[in-house]
Amino acid sequence: MQISHIAIYVDNLNRMDKFYEKYFGAKSKEIYFNPKTGLQSYLLSFDDGCILEIMTKPALTKIENRLDTIGYNHIAICVGGKGEVDRITTWLKEEGHKIINYPHTAGDGCYESLILDPENNLIEIRDYNYKSMSKRQDCA
Repeated sequence: MQISHIAIYVDNLNRMDKFYEKYFGAKSKEIYFNPKTGLQSYLLSFDDGCILEIMTKPALTKIENRLDTIGYNHIAICVGGKGEVDRITTWLKEEGHKIINYPHTAGDGCYESLILDPENNLIEIRDYNYKSMSKRQDCA
């Protein structure tokens, strides 16, 4: 089995589509709209085939501090090396995005940073990916 996709609610669908496209190379499919519920969504695909669905609908509730809540914590995006972690983190900082943890080597040996997207969702930017729980896989 494998996870089909991850979905998150967002306030501004177009802004979030552009964010993931600009910084992480996501490609969006045609917008989906359900006229009965008002739900709109984009499926964003990444080079490795992973899908992130960003969705919005009327009357969503905002959570201001997601750092210490039960449930969704973060997504991790593998960018292909330490240099890319540094480059993308610096680029995001220069463009005014909040950096939670600057690039560093974590306890699991991964080189990573932690940032907030424009709607305060946590994103871990990593130098490699786990293809199995027992070994490290480069993602370049």
